[in-house]
Amino acid sequence: VSDLRPSTLPGSFDVSRSMFDLRSPPHRFMKRYDSFSSVPSSTSSRKDSQGSNRSLDTITLSGDERDFGRLNVKLCYVSSVEQIWITVLHCKDLSWPSSCGENPHIYVKGILTLPKPVQFKSSAKEGCNNIEFMETFVFAIKLQSLQAVRLVFKIQTQTPRKKTIGECSLALRELSSEESSHWLDISPPSK
Repeated sequence: VSDLRPSTLPGSFDVSRSMFDLRSPPHRFMKRYDSFSSVPSSTSSRKDSQGSNRSLDTITLSGDERDFGRLNVKLCYVSSVEQIWITVLHCKDLSWPSSCGENPHIYVKGILTLPKPVQFKSSAKEGCNNIEFMETFVFAIKLQSLQAVRLVFKIQTQTPRKKTIGECSLALRELSSEESSHWLDISPPSK
């Protein structure tokens, strides 16, 4: 992060001063810049930057640009018994529409997009910033069939009514006997 204080920009005092005037106080500008860096910010600092720049967020982040959270899953294929093991670990930084209430019950529905889709769902947990599921699902399916399909996850609310609040997916081309961990960005549900 470069230092934009007037002392480091000789001869440009008016420019840098007016830049900070648009975002007074100056620390807001620096915190905002941090949240866009390639280093993932912690949950609390991200919350702080959103809270302190609420008017800016409503201008720059709308609809599909919002952060919907991430889903952590582990995959493994046990070739000796031709089984896929899917472990839904947890959801981080999940956001949901206010119409779902303060703490809706949330679950993850998974779909293997085979010609005859295979579906499963986790138990429902109370909505919060970091929801732990820690559930494993096992299906006996040939590896060749799996490598041509996707594994789709739908994040759904159970209360007040069933609703998909986000989704993510993963191609199974790289599926192997070595367990792999994946962080999937949740996006708004497709229309």
